[in-house]
Amino acid sequence: MDAGIERLVEAAVALVGARRRVVLGIAGAPGAGKSTLAEALVRAVGGAQGEDWVGHVPMDGFHLADAQLERLGALSRKGAPDTFDADGYAHLLHRVVTDPESWIYAPGFDRTLEQPLAAAVVVPPSARLVVTEGNYLLLPEPRWERARAQLAEVWFVAGDDDVRRSRLVERHVTFGKSPAAAVAWVEQSDEANAVAVAATAHRADRVILNGADGWSLAG
Repeated sequence: MDAGIERLVEAAVALVGARRRVVLGIAGAPGAGKSTLAEALVRAVGGAQGEDWVGHVPMDGFHLADAQLERLGALSRKGAPDTFDADGYAHLLHRVVTDPESWIYAPGFDRTLEQPLAAAVVVPPSARLVVTEGNYLLLPEPRWERARAQLAEVWFVAGDDDVRRSRLVERHVTFGKSPAAAVAWVEQSDEANAVAVAATAHRADRVILNGADGWSLAG
């Protein structure tokens, strides 16, 4: 375990303390490295505390399906704040916190299909720490603030914007877009969302830098 992740693992485990279960949120702009950090934390905490001690519920499972986006005329804005079931996400997080003795199923997201998958994720009763990540955990809108209210802390992932955009283009190409279409989507959709997310960084409990040398706390 590298030193950066080790310090973040210590901070995440310390959040639990004597509480039965807590949820840690990881926010940041598209392509910032939220999922990479969440997965690294889950692996490292699982290695230190036992795999069943930690759970993972990505916000991506609450994307509205394309059928709903078409109905709403929002397919071209897929990934914007209003293209998620934020109320369903908040309700699920509330269950995770308040019903720790149950097996709690949550939707996942298939990047190849670009669609949510029902009950693809499960949080076992043994989980004391649950990690969730998403762009809009700090957005100052009532439906997103209901989700934020369930989180013990939210960490914001920041890094070099050029690297972040390059990552996004590569991701879109990997999952089926042409290079030109990927660049256009990043410029017209992802970057508008990134601007909105960047404006929420000051609301985070911690800012985590995703740099060439790994993860580190800002400041």
